[in-house]
Amino acid sequence: MRHVLLRAAVFLGSWAIGLRVAAWLVPGVSVSAPGFTVAVVVFSAAQAMLSLVLLKLPRAYASLSLGGAGLVLTLAALSLAAVLTEGLHIGGMTSWVAVTVVVWLVTTVGAISVPDALFRGEAAATEESEGKERSGPRGQRG
Repeated sequence: MRHVLLRAAVFLGSWAIGLRVAAWLVPGVSVSAPGFTVAVVVFSAAQAMLSLVLLKLPRAYASLSLGGAGLVLTLAALSLAAVLTEGLHIGGMTSWVAVTVVVWLVTTVGAISVPDALFRGEAAATEESEGKERSGPRGQRG
């Protein structure tokens, strides 16, 4: 359960960072401060729900579509966030393409690297504590 919550927090954080980076880098994109929170929540919920659709595909089709599916899901989630909130505005086709790529890239990097680093650190700490329990006083095995 802890891992699921940690992954959800990482995804939410990476989506928020992705939206912020896109708003900063891509001309024609504006995100208001109060609308940012709403846009992140709507984007996160939309991305999570749309991802479930992909998971229901037969394995053969899902593996073939994973490359483009992330971009399509990001575009769909951004569209929903822009339509359902006043806090996110994306103007022009070029901006839509750029925002989709930037948010997808930041989210993908965050979703892959952060949990891996966190779980690797957790695994190392667990191995270290198990090693201490097995060894006797002064680090000698009993």
